[in-house]
Amino acid sequence: MTYHFSKIVNLSFEEAIEKVQNDLKTEGFGIITQIDVKETLKNKINADFRKYKILGACNPNFAHRALQSEDKIGTMLPCNVVVQENLQGKTEVSAINPLVSMQSVNNPNLNDLANEVSSILKKVVENL
Repeated sequence: MTYHFSKIVNLSFEEAIEKVQNDLKTEGFGIITQIDVKETLKNKINADFRKYKILGACNPNFAHRALQSEDKIGTMLPCNVVVQENLQGKTEVSAINPLVSMQSVNNPNLNDLANEVSSILKKVVENL
């Protein structure tokens, strides 16, 4: 099992960001953080990098349930989704697989929640 769900999409970088945000919203997730890696690297260390944006997706109900089960789980929130122009110039979308990341927590109370969130994120990526 891999730590992410990924798919090359037939969308521009900007179209993929918009579609991912809309599809996540349909599933009850909002984007609470956005990191433009290309811009950040240029501004901080004058390095050129391809288009690469990290979207921090959060579903308040899932986050609340997780925090009730594990008080330090906030170190693993939000669920990151990456939209990037890969090395071949294609737009690729990747989302974290919470099932894999939750294994390191070793809290059985998180298993059902991790399964539920993983299913949603996998569906969002696959449906792009």
